Amino acid sequence: MRNFVREKKIYCGQDYLEVDIIPRTEEKDRIPGRRSKKEKVSAPKQKNLNDKNAKRYFVQLANSNFGKGDLHVTATYSPEHLPETIEEAEREAVNYIRRISYRMKKEGLPPLKYILVTECKFKKQDDKPIRIHHHIILNGGLDRDAIESLWSKRKKKGEKQGEKIGFVNADRLQPDEYGLEALCRYLTKDPQGKKRWSSSQNLIKPWSRNNDVRYSRRKVQDAARLSDDRQFWERKYPGYRLTECSPEYNDFSGWSIYLKMHRKE
Repeated sequence: MRNFVREKKIYCGQDYLEVDIIPRTEEKDRIPGRRSKKEKVSAPKQKNLNDKNAKRYFVQLANSNFGKGDLHVTATYSPEHLPETIEEAEREAVNYIRRISYRMKKEGLPPLKYILVTECKFKKQDDKPIRIHHHIILNGGLDRDAIESLWSKRKKKGEKQGEKIGFVNADRLQPDEYGLEALCRYLTKDPQGKKRWSSSQNLIKPWSRNNDVRYSRRKVQDAARLSDDRQFWERKYPGYRLTECSPEYNDFSGWSIYLKMHRKE
């Protein structure tokens, strides 16, 4: 069985690129020609954040859709409003998102885009939920005070504003050369309970393209020694600045290389 090396470029929006240079052992997987067609990166089947691939896709999706000027919202519950189940909490969060979407539409802003993460810890003795809270990454435009004010119950007759559900805070995103990876790692850290996520349907999906002839096993072996050579990799991928190069060796398949790159300004 003949082995080959696949270069897989994963485009996450306009500014962020990941490259997997990986050995393959199945000849039937080889692409006839230089490059494959553009393909969307497959989303994980389960909407949880408990495995490496799901966490990686989460970062790629966030980097494809959000950046400077967008927001990260943290919303918690006061004791009197604490939901009894994680499903009830998710319904509360979805209603909150609908209120934000309605306000944005009313003010003539672009449609809401979001990623919602719900985290819940449980009492050991009876599995009742405690410390349920939400993280929401969303596109900017609406005033932060307005977003925070909407984390409340429907106002009653004679009230100017409904009762607050709990603490809420909206912060501007601060992407760096890794995009939003630092925030995403924080949001996907291993939970002591349940952690689930969902997103709006209008998000741009990361997409990939494969090339099965650019690298040979010998070239990958040589390139693995150049993991710290920024100029080498930036010549390979013009227009991008190297953020991270991670070579990995396996006794069976040989060298793999994983790159993270950011578009030069």
